[in-house]
Amino acid sequence: MIDVILPVLNEAQALPWVLTRMPDGYAPIVVDNGSTDGSGYIAVDLGARVICEPQAGFGAACHAGLQSSTSEVVCFMDCDGSLDPQELPDVTAPILGDAAELVMGARTSSRGGWPTHARLANGALTWHLHREYGVRLSDLGPMRAMSRMDLVHLGISDRRFGWPLEMVTRAARAGWRISETPVTHLPRVGRSKVTGTFGGTVRTVHDMIKVLRC
Repeated sequence: MIDVILPVLNEAQALPWVLTRMPDGYAPIVVDNGSTDGSGYIAVDLGARVICEPQAGFGAACHAGLQSSTSEVVCFMDCDGSLDPQELPDVTAPILGDAAELVMGARTSSRGGWPTHARLANGALTWHLHREYGVRLSDLGPMRAMSRMDLVHLGISDRRFGWPLEMVTRAARAGWRISETPVTHLPRVGRSKVTGTFGGTVRTVHDMIKVLRC
C-alpha cells in the first residue's frame, strides 16, 4: 500500500469524489486542519484514515500526515477535486522504478481550472528554481510522490504555504533526481482558500519567497 496524504480544510463537497476515486493499493490519510464543515466525519464514513492537526497551515498538515504515514513510498495531493487520484500510479511509477527520487505532477489545466494570477506566480517560481538550482519544472504541482524516509531526512521546516517549495529546494540541494509527469487539472470544487483568490496567492508567494531567501 502507498499512503496518500490529503491536507483538508473544509472540503466536504470534494471529499466523496476524491476518496471514491482512490486507486487500489493507495491508502488515503486525510489530515483535517481545522475544518468546520464536517470534512473529517465525511472522510471517516468513506473509509479514510483521518488525523487532526490543530496547528493551522498547509505545511503543518503535510508534516502531520508524513509523521502518521508508514508506507515506503508516499504521495501528496490536494483534496479539492482539482486532481484525479486515478492518475497517482503515473506519478509513483518513476519512484517505484528507481528512475527518480521526487516526481511532480505537472498540471495540464482544463478551461477554468487555473486562475491567471496563480499561473503567473507558478511560472515565476519554476523560473527561479531553474536559475538557482538547475531544476527544470513546468509546474510546482501539488500531486507528488517520493520515498517517505528520504522526505523525512530532508527536514522541511516550513509549516505554512512554503512547504511545497521547500521540499523541492531541499531535494535539489540533496542531489535528488527530480522529474515530472503530466496530470489533469480540473476546476476545483468550491472556492479555493489559496490560489483561487488574489489574496491567497499573495500569501502563498510571500511564504515561498521566505523559503527562497533561506
